[in-house]
Amino acid sequence: MSIDVNNESGRPFDEESVLDIARYALNRMRIHPLAELSLIAIDTDAMEQLHLQWMDLPGPTDVMSFPMDELRPPARDEEEPPQGLLGDVVLCPDVASKQGADAPTRHSMDEELQLLTVHGVLHLLGYDHEEPAERAEMFGLQSAIVDGWRAERGLEGPSPAPTTTS
Repeated sequence: MSIDVNNESGRPFDEESVLDIARYALNRMRIHPLAELSLIAIDTDAMEQLHLQWMDLPGPTDVMSFPMDELRPPARDEEEPPQGLLGDVVLCPDVASKQGADAPTRHSMDEELQLLTVHGVLHLLGYDHEEPAERAEMFGLQSAIVDGWRAERGLEGPSPAPTTTS
């Protein structure tokens, strides 16, 4: 899998863990190993501009996804996963830091960015959370992926609860 991480936010974070959880999520969702994904971290001003331009909503948000080839996970085990460009997941470490600190389970910016990375990847794969049933499916899958990734790496404690607003 080709996954690029580009930190344009001016704020350091654990880029390796974000890359690792993205790779884990794509493998878990059975996405083709030649699929391409871009993870970009930007500052609040740039995120606010994107949020206004694409969602017509003021203020910065935590994560935005921009799908390219609209790849979807295979519906059946015997089905071959499609190749192509997944698209871009844009993260905002400043918003992630605040959300992690304000969350009931209080967690780090890096933990929030890991969660948001999975959230963004699921959006690229066609998952959404507008309707209650969609929300239950997406956030259930998101939690399962984050919990599985944390367990495989021997990370203690529960995974952060979903805090994303997008």
